[in-house]
Amino acid sequence: MTEMTEASQSADQTRRQVLYWRLLSRLFSSDEQPALETASLGIVGDLELPLALLDPGVSVDNLVQRHPELAAEFQDLMAEKEHEEGDEVRRAALVSKLLLNVFSTGQGNVTAAQLESWKQDAAWFEKGMGCSPGELRHSQGGGELAKVLAGLEGDLVKRMRLREVLADPALAKQLTPSMSLIEQLLRDKSNLSGVALANAKALIRKYVDEVAQVLRTQVEKTSAGVIDRSVPPKRVFRNLDIERTIWKNLTNWSPEDQRLYVDRLFYKQTAHRTTPARLIVVVDQSGSMVDSMVNCTILASIFAGLPKVDVHLIAYDTRAIDLTPWVHDPFEVLLRTKLGGGNNGPVAMAMARPKISDPRNTVMVWISDFYEFGASQPLYDGIESVYRSGVKFIPVGSVNSSGVQSVDPWFRKKFKDLGTPVISGRIHKLVFELKNFLT
Repeated sequence: MTEMTEASQSADQTRRQVLYWRLLSRLFSSDEQPALETASLGIVGDLELPLALLDPGVSVDNLVQRHPELAAEFQDLMAEKEHEEGDEVRRAALVSKLLLNVFSTGQGNVTAAQLESWKQDAAWFEKGMGCSPGELRHSQGGGELAKVLAGLEGDLVKRMRLREVLADPALAKQLTPSMSLIEQLLRDKSNLSGVALANAKALIRKYVDEVAQVLRTQVEKTSAGVIDRSVPPKRVFRNLDIERTIWKNLTNWSPEDQRLYVDRLFYKQTAHRTTPARLIVVVDQSGSMVDSMVNCTILASIFAGLPKVDVHLIAYDTRAIDLTPWVHDPFEVLLRTKLGGGNNGPVAMAMARPKISDPRNTVMVWISDFYEFGASQPLYDGIESVYRSGVKFIPVGSVNSSGVQSVDPWFRKKFKDLGTPVISGRIHKLVFELKNFLT
């Protein structure tokens, strides 16, 4: 009996190896390996799985539509959990389908329909990883896998004849906005006109509204600012601090009467900062910072909508532009940005510094990878001077959805020594810092 079990396990291991060898051959070469294809067809047939499972031209979405019973099997397929014994070969066949459809994107031009089909397959891959659709690609700090998926999507967008798609309303409707698509639209917007430009603007507007809704929720959920201890508490019943009142009056306890006589009441301080705060956001708009540019532009508009917050927005590459007049509308801000070019932080600092009128009531957020190519010391000197004046300075390496972005090590160490380390990778950190200071 033991020998039969061992033989069965060995056969299963061989079949799994055949499926995975076929997967690797299809991922790294467009040429089919007849022996692997024939063997894989036999394995899938024995498992009573549809042969379309081996066809990379059939999307996972279409496969599930034809065979609804597979939907539950794809869910959590690759998640870290206990799986039933004895179905390893079946799992290998399903896993191979997900990996092949998501990671084998081919070459040449891509249509809008093909891009949307890949996104649907990526959503099934995320379900297989135990995530909801979009969660892995767009989560905060998604890690290396999120970066790979974002890179694949970006490559598909670049290979798409985007201008032709945008010029056709029917094709443009097939597009769903993503960071990769928005980046391409922002880079190419000066070459668009008429219907194509109108469709591009509609996609940017839709993406901005979707991200704004998410960020607005984060701002609302983040704890409010610190209590202002300089303001005496209001002596009303709802502010009565019962525990402190009892503690402070314990010496008045009467054992004979079994009563506590209170000769002084204590109240909770509830007043928050009411002085108008000034928020200056400086964003590096070079090509490597597009994700941060979009997120921080939207975030600035949300904080600009808070009462008693004076928000200023500056974008820069080799030149700086003051976008404050449009800070309430991130869509208009993004249309006025020019992605690409080099970095000249001192130019942006020269524009930002005159906006500081009350240093101790000002926060400056500087979003960049801080690769200045020769201007590192002048920029740092300006930043240190601003910080020493009393401004709360927050350096941000990235505020994106796919993980930590590279930051110049020299600046990272300098900011840490200054006592204001770089925030990088997770936007909720920046939301917390800002709201804690401003509200």
